Amino acid sequence: MEELDISQEQLAERVGVSQGSVGHWVNKRRQPKVDSMNRVFVELGMPHYHVSLQLRVLGQVGEDKGRYVLDEDEDDIDLMQYIVCFRYPLRDWDALADAAPEEGTVYEQTEYLAQGKAFWLTVENDAMSSASGRSVPQGMRILVDPGLEAEPGRLVIACQPGKTAILRELAEEGGQRYLKALNSTYPALVCEEGCEFLGVVVRVHGAF
Repeated sequence: MEELDISQEQLAERVGVSQGSVGHWVNKRRQPKVDSMNRVFVELGMPHYHVSLQLRVLGQVGEDKGRYVLDEDEDDIDLMQYIVCFRYPLRDWDALADAAPEEGTVYEQTEYLAQGKAFWLTVENDAMSSASGRSVPQGMRILVDPGLEAEPGRLVIACQPGKTAILRELAEEGGQRYLKALNSTYPALVCEEGCEFLGVVVRVHGAF
């Protein structure tokens, strides 16, 4: 909160709770409700953080009736486990130059905490598809973290001057950097002067 230059009083007013409640949260004397947690993330400028509830049944159920409603004042908090997940926008390749996602953008969740303003992309061709070894086929979703440094051996989103962004493996030989496809039918590209790295791939998921 200090880094964001926001006081407990200001945060309390934005979230709609008392300053005392915020003080209890900060000092770990009381745990906020799920809705309050997510509201705090929004007010702190981190809407991609999202907290959800997971119901964990302890012991044997047997013939007892299932319990589907939780009392938030219940002392037995072992029944509840807070799970933090992170939401990042699904971007279009043509819109990567835009500063922010457009209205109506789809967000997808993951457990990965990004270093930068991460985003998802859908792989659009077979350049990174390989019959053996590492492969990222067309249609897969990739999570890209702009906060990580592009290093040889990592999959990166690169943009050569005057060209559209592409997904490639970054390689380096004799001090020269190359953009290599995992599909051997695609030629390796020399990283031209002014080549920009838009992020490093940190997750690959199938899209159905």
